[in-house]
Amino acid sequence: MIFGSSRDFNLLVGINRELLSDIVEQEVLYYKLSLEDTEANLYGEATSKTYWSPLKLNCLITRGDQVVSNDEFGPDMSRDVSFAFLRQDLVDTNMVPEVGDILNWQEDYYEVDTVRENQLFIGRDSSYNLTPYGQQFGSSVSITVDCHITRRERTGIEFEGTTY
Repeated sequence: MIFGSSRDFNLLVGINRELLSDIVEQEVLYYKLSLEDTEANLYGEATSKTYWSPLKLNCLITRGDQVVSNDEFGPDMSRDVSFAFLRQDLVDTNMVPEVGDILNWQEDYYEVDTVRENQLFIGRDSSYNLTPYGQQFGSSVSITVDCHITRRERTGIEFEGTTY
């Protein structure tokens, strides 16, 4: 193969990092669920969750419309949002997105429902090639998390007022 080597991929990552941080400038605070510090009951459920300190990350955000529903408890607003991260940024910060993590964006909190990793450079992932030369070509480009809006009170996260 002529194109798609790790050198080509590193160029792509560098350009995308610059694009995300200097032009798009969409930042979120990512709260990783701390399983070690979260106590579960007999059924594996946690009444309160504990999160690590937030990590500021650049991403692309695709948000859905606000939907207001009325029930016997009154009106409730919901919104689905997707956050797409450069995979290499997550690798560099040792961040592994998982269901249940929380993202803070524009003073709203979003809980991760699904994690998708299906955007590949030249259609290949060097970790999953069967040919000997295949490990030198292709890579996973991004990780997207699909989230729903949740109330801050449900997360147990308290505003700290610190700069990140």
